[in-house]
Amino acid sequence: MSTQNNHPFEALTPSFVLNSVDHHGYISDGRILALNSYENRVYQVGIEDEEPIIAKFYRPDRWSDEQILEEHQLCAELVAQELPVVPPLMKNSTTLFHYGDFRLALYPRKGGHAPELDNLDNLLIMGRFLGRMHAVGAVRAFQYRPAITCKHYGYESAALIKDKFMPEHIRESYDAVVDEILKIIDKIYIDGEDAEYIRVHGDCHVGNILWRDDAPHFIDFDDSRMAPAIQDVWMLLSGDRARQTAQLNEIIEGYNEFSEFPLQQIKYIESLRTLRIMYFSAWLAKRWDDPAFPRAFPWFNTTQYWEQHILDLREQLGELNEPAIQIFGQ
Repeated sequence: MSTQNNHPFEALTPSFVLNSVDHHGYISDGRILALNSYENRVYQVGIEDEEPIIAKFYRPDRWSDEQILEEHQLCAELVAQELPVVPPLMKNSTTLFHYGDFRLALYPRKGGHAPELDNLDNLLIMGRFLGRMHAVGAVRAFQYRPAITCKHYGYESAALIKDKFMPEHIRESYDAVVDEILKIIDKIYIDGEDAEYIRVHGDCHVGNILWRDDAPHFIDFDDSRMAPAIQDVWMLLSGDRARQTAQLNEIIEGYNEFSEFPLQQIKYIESLRTLRIMYFSAWLAKRWDDPAFPRAFPWFNTTQYWEQHILDLREQLGELNEPAIQIFGQ
């Protein structure tokens, strides 16, 4: 595919997006709104005499068809258990469509607002739904989607940053803190603990949760992977240790109403948090040839950014050396 900026997403002109929706049996009314998304491209498209739909165009070469369909299958299983998940629309017995050189999925538009996680009652409700979701996620494993591992999120991310992005004058500092971090995580978070890996949402933060009717509605399973259940919990925690302890206790109380919460995974929280910090920087680095990324993240790949990144990793190193959160009665 040839484009003026040599990036595939430049081909997603308004007419291309509208034609792709029309091609799959939805008659657009010409209205189109680009939504906030960087990994993929997502648009709200108006439909004649009906509610608008959401068209999601997958980033080329990221996921295989089989991996995308596994995400869709998990959503279908969750919906079958009456869980509040927004699944892709099915047409002609499939949820994965093709148009031109792109693969896309279509979704119903759903409203809602970000959950107020400072409200402990909301965290109790979140725990209930996560317990139910993980009971479904544990039924079978993904065959094609990868797992969250220290090798992929940690070692590979660090290698990319060190070799191609880290400024020379602070590379030694980066190497030192990363080496120490990965040694600790290797002892805490052991890759390949298959008994503890289940299908999870993978990116369960407030931006992927719509709150309405006093309940969370989960969207965007694009980062769904095999991982410990705690992966969908730790991103809901914030504040100091005392605050996070109270939050975690509420989630566990709700979770235990439907599934047994894996208390042994609490020790993974800071490891997973640290791996996400490392992976996020590597993700930005990998996507830097996408014109949308320099526009959206102009501060990335500056000396100031990398100096702060090293400080963040040092802070996480301190957290990794602290005892894990202790829940009430544990």
